[in-house]
Amino acid sequence: MAKRQAAFYLMTIPALLLFFAFHTFPALQGIYYAFTNWDGFSNSFDYVGFKNFINIFKDENVLNSYLFTFKYAIATTILINIISLLIALGLNAKIKAKNFFRGVYFLPNILSVLIVGFIFNYLFSNVFPVWGQKLGSDFLSQNILGNSDWAWIGIVIVAVWQGIAYNTILYLAGLQTIPHDLYEASNLDGASRWREFWSITFPLLASFFTINMVLAMKGGLMVFDQIIALTGGGPGRSTQSIALLIYTGGFQGGEFAYQSANAVIYFIVIVVISALQLKFLQKREMDL
Repeated sequence: MAKRQAAFYLMTIPALLLFFAFHTFPALQGIYYAFTNWDGFSNSFDYVGFKNFINIFKDENVLNSYLFTFKYAIATTILINIISLLIALGLNAKIKAKNFFRGVYFLPNILSVLIVGFIFNYLFSNVFPVWGQKLGSDFLSQNILGNSDWAWIGIVIVAVWQGIAYNTILYLAGLQTIPHDLYEASNLDGASRWREFWSITFPLLASFFTINMVLAMKGGLMVFDQIIALTGGGPGRSTQSIALLIYTGGFQGGEFAYQSANAVIYFIVIVVISALQLKFLQKREMDL
């Protein structure tokens, strides 16, 4: 028993120390700097209390970034879960080359977000406009990433294309847990496919739906890589997310303390949203 405990401590203590050194300690430092006016470069700084937190709520640039981020997160969460559920239902059916199609649909998940973003950047900038000109479509002839009204749609398309892969696998795993006897009984009762879905499939997938909704929303709220690769926050600031604003302002704009306060607020926002999602969706699971 003593040897087993020694092995346990030898494995856990180094990991715990590394986690504290590279995650917990920097996070605590960020909270501390949020109450100062440090620019990230100077050797000295002053304590300013809650001044940074108050100014965050007065900053129109920050508020616009929150608006864009929430709009993007809601759109991607809804689309990813609808499309991935439909794909999972199709892949769970009795079709030929089922494993091949499962591998194809999971492929986007193993690709780098930045690489995918740069590829779609090229497509939006060079390929799709040429197709649009040949088809005589004025809308397709333009690069939507250069249009402040449509750029966010391009980012949503890329995020949904890559995001559905992981969610599809989770839904497939959930579908495997549903006893086939239930469907046989429903067929004997003459239930339609639509009735089977709402009365059997969807209720028994409730826990997986909760997980996917929370993960998709969290991923949407923390969007960063796609924007870096596709628009860089432009045109202007129309696609600037909170994560991008914190990075550019804190590390490049001399607003380290100010953006640290923004990060603290945003951390609280994400925790609150995730907690509300879990509470609402788990309550729904019980109702089903």
